[in-house]
Amino acid sequence: MENIFNPKFFSILKKGYSSKQFSSDLMAGIVVGVVALPLAVAFAVASGVSPEKGLVTAIVAGIIISVFGGSRVQIGGPTGAFIVIIYSIINQYGFDGLLVSTILAGIFLIVFGLLKLGSLLKYFPYPLIVGFTSGIALVIFSTQIRDAFGLDIESLPSGFIEKWIVYFNNLHSFNIYAVIITFVTILVVIFSKNYIKKIPGSLIAILLTTLAVQFFKLPVTTIESFFGEIPNSIQFSFPKIDISNLGYYFQPAITIALLGAIESLLSAVVADGMIGGHHRSNTELIGQGIANIVTPFFGGIPATGAIARTATNVKNGGRTPIAGITHAIVLLLIMLFFAQWVRLIPMSCLAGILIVVAYNMSEWRTFRSILKGFVFDIIVLLSTFLLTVLVDLTVAIEVGVVLSALLFMKRMADMGKTIPAVVDTDIIEDYSKLPKEIGIYEISGPLFFASAKQYCEVLKSMGLKSKVMIIRMRHVPFVDATGLHNLSDALRILKDSGIKMILSGVNEKVNEDLHKSKIVDMVGDECIFSLFDNALEYALKYAESLKKQ
Repeated sequence: MENIFNPKFFSILKKGYSSKQFSSDLMAGIVVGVVALPLAVAFAVASGVSPEKGLVTAIVAGIIISVFGGSRVQIGGPTGAFIVIIYSIINQYGFDGLLVSTILAGIFLIVFGLLKLGSLLKYFPYPLIVGFTSGIALVIFSTQIRDAFGLDIESLPSGFIEKWIVYFNNLHSFNIYAVIITFVTILVVIFSKNYIKKIPGSLIAILLTTLAVQFFKLPVTTIESFFGEIPNSIQFSFPKIDISNLGYYFQPAITIALLGAIESLLSAVVADGMIGGHHRSNTELIGQGIANIVTPFFGGIPATGAIARTATNVKNGGRTPIAGITHAIVLLLIMLFFAQWVRLIPMSCLAGILIVVAYNMSEWRTFRSILKGFVFDIIVLLSTFLLTVLVDLTVAIEVGVVLSALLFMKRMADMGKTIPAVVDTDIIEDYSKLPKEIGIYEISGPLFFASAKQYCEVLKSMGLKSKVMIIRMRHVPFVDATGLHNLSDALRILKDSGIKMILSGVNEKVNEDLHKSKIVDMVGDECIFSLFDNALEYALKYAESLKKQ
């Protein structure tokens, strides 16, 4: 049984660490550090705090999450998902209130880990996650319009609709130079990777636009004109904590903790799929908690696992926490020796970077595909999305979870009336007599958000031991969006490993959903059977053909 707190960093050191892997981790960490620089600055500015707060967070939290986290390759730091929350907390409680809320959130995260809630948080319905992620993306986009157009607006209201009313009322004050810089930044970030793969587009855009602004003396707002000087050192200080008002910070702290937990575990799951590993979810939560307790004492903001930076780490050869530590050290060196140049970055360039980040977060393709699926999933998706945009992220998550539970109970109550029977007779009762190349796994019951993760994890581990995998679905009455998402991920890993996948006992409704989600395209129409007899016959013939090769 896994220990509640067992950091991957120390496990890897105990097993031994080669110089070859160190070289790979070192290079990956340098690349990720360069990628993280513009994002850390941009996320801080968009959150309403000065740029160095983002750098401090990426440095301090980045090291702590790598040392004490439960993932081999997780990269920690500020993320786009926190922009909306931080901005709102600062407006309501001030910066000291944000620091106190972050420390409390860290304590909650540690408690989540100690209570072994890591696995539970992974079972959040997929439409709920897509709903609030897409909602956050839209809110981030809306916060960047002022800087993107260079509008002459001193302060913005916090409400989404009110913000856009102010934008339209002040559209006449746009700055053409700011608009051009924003447009150029977006183009560079999107298209530069087709020509220059080693240097992130966001960094190229910052260098080009900053040089242009300084050389041509363009009248646009820069970090310096907006925030003043950027310190090139990290200071330790105690936030002002009024014990009598501690209760006021519980709600924002819970919001930070929940979002941080969900995003960090999602990032760890994505990384697992890329490296074929398994993270320790409860250890990851405790590591995230330690990071969020310590970082505010250096003036940092909330931190969590960053999916894009983690993926960049993996793609560049990072396989141990040493890469994450290296990325933080690279950012520290940049802050110590190049902070005076960071202040010259135009605000419209950062707006362009964040607009691209918002687009990538939006998951609009997934959003659209869920809208074509079950009515229950659509209700959860749209409710969570609209509440995130128009009300509050905490309310959105709470309502989304309750709705998911209620709608699932309704679906289970109706299940007996709507599920057609599938006749399925076995020609082989003793699976041990099958060729060793063939594996069989049966999913019993609905493949929905509460069971999908467990089923698909077992499916992956069993499937990788076989050459041909028959997945029996005769007792699967329905598959929801979360089940389709997890099943698709599991089957993709098996396919990439050269495993032949065959589905049997698929009822008409499930078959229709498999077509909609493109799973059929992955498996092949010829490998989906209503009867196990036919599926087994096909598997035996395929296994025999493998022996002849």
